[in-house]
Amino acid sequence: MRRTVALRILAALATTATGAAVCMAVMTPQASAAVGSATGFATRNGGTTGGAGGQTVRATTGTQIHAALCNRASSSTPITIQVEGTINHGNTTKVSGSSCNTAADVIELKQISNVTILGVGNGATFDQIGIHIREASNIIIQNVTVRNVKKSGSPTSNGGDAIGMEANVRNVWVDHVTLEASGGESQGFDGLFDMKNNTQYVTLSYSILRNSGRGGLIGSSESDLSNGFVTFHHNLYENIDSRAPLLRGGVAHIFNSHFSRINESGINSRAGAQAKVENNYFQNAKDVLGTFYTDAAGYWQVSGNIFDNVTWSSRSGDTNPAGPNPTSNTSVSIPYSYRLDPANCVPDIVRQTAGANKGIRTSNGSCTPTNPTSNPTTPTPGPTTPTPGPTSPTPTPSQPSGTNLSIGAGSDGSSKASGTSYGDVRDGNMSTAWSPSGSTGQISIKWDTATRVSRVNIREASGAVGNVRSWRLLNHDTGAVLATGSTAGVITFPATSLRKITFDITGSSGTPRIAEFETYAG
Repeated sequence: MRRTVALRILAALATTATGAAVCMAVMTPQASAAVGSATGFATRNGGTTGGAGGQTVRATTGTQIHAALCNRASSSTPITIQVEGTINHGNTTKVSGSSCNTAADVIELKQISNVTILGVGNGATFDQIGIHIREASNIIIQNVTVRNVKKSGSPTSNGGDAIGMEANVRNVWVDHVTLEASGGESQGFDGLFDMKNNTQYVTLSYSILRNSGRGGLIGSSESDLSNGFVTFHHNLYENIDSRAPLLRGGVAHIFNSHFSRINESGINSRAGAQAKVENNYFQNAKDVLGTFYTDAAGYWQVSGNIFDNVTWSSRSGDTNPAGPNPTSNTSVSIPYSYRLDPANCVPDIVRQTAGANKGIRTSNGSCTPTNPTSNPTTPTPGPTTPTPGPTSPTPTPSQPSGTNLSIGAGSDGSSKASGTSYGDVRDGNMSTAWSPSGSTGQISIKWDTATRVSRVNIREASGAVGNVRSWRLLNHDTGAVLATGSTAGVITFPATSLRKITFDITGSSGTPRIAEFETYAG
């Protein structure tokens, strides 16, 4: 890390859970799976409900958390785990079972779905032990503290991430949590909230991230561009060096958050990432938005933000701040309704609502905290319903005119199901098709020289029309997102010269089957 974060003395816990017993008190299935309902991108792709409708159990040790997962009828049986006390290495052991895949040194949510972890009573603290979400979906984590997770030194857990997601993760809502470290990489810490290797449809809301060298990231490297559709709102980033957050590709929506003492760089949009940044309050900070430490540019749409005592570096080399007068360089479409607090009240509303053990209060959209409902409710659409921008065009059923540039071009992809071929999408034959080996995947058209394209037509094979439910269209040369949407068909976007264009299927119902990936100059 370029700089060491000032150490903070964390308050001592009143009690420490002891022992590794796996006994659990079973509550009624009707108990609330979480307080309130998911917001932001976590509401897309089928939504995020966690363990709603399932059994509720109580856990005071990490072993009991693992046992609750392993005692389910299957890895997808809904469950809410109410946690109270301190979870640490001493009370967390591996538990085996057909419905789980756990480990001794981490809270492991691996190869599972439909789970809520909810802090209750006097609070839940995960002390030096991280929460790892891998190959999982429909997960809620609410009202917990995770602190001082290390990747080096002793003890280590979760690669140093407080909450880390990787490898085909879908629909995670993290809400009213406090994520803390006591320094940067040189002190053994890594990120507080990391998403890697095909993690999508995530919301982080009403949370505190503080005293860390690294706030968090989307994408582990400039080539890990399979992540995105992440919402950050009503969060406090405090005393963070950088990555608040770091975005590599994908789409992020960041609103109504308070950024205080960002020491080196804040929202770092890179490698074609697109960030909508609105009604945030940036205070006593440096380089809070831009592209930093790389020449792979990212993009942003800004509105309504307040910059209070923010300093900006001069542009040079791989330092490209958006300020001192940030302006938009893209337009980002947001596919859900949301309420916006005015930026001038953000520090106060975030202070009253964000973090664990604050009563899980939220804002009413008018700078006033409101108490939670006792059971999940269907969110009421707020007054802000964004108009789709050019990044999410509405497909039109009309056939594009002109020459299909895919005929005679090359093609490749991320995977292919048995009996299919990448070349089937550029042969002009609707009876042949490509399918990914799973429910998501990428298919590309490529040329030897730069080719100007402004429209594509994704034609699903007979019997599979409508199977594609969410997608991104990428400029594979740069990683830039040209368009996003929820149904296949004709897609238009600003004319772009490129050598390779990629259709990235991020969600589906049934097996996707793409018969033709047609490309047109106009």
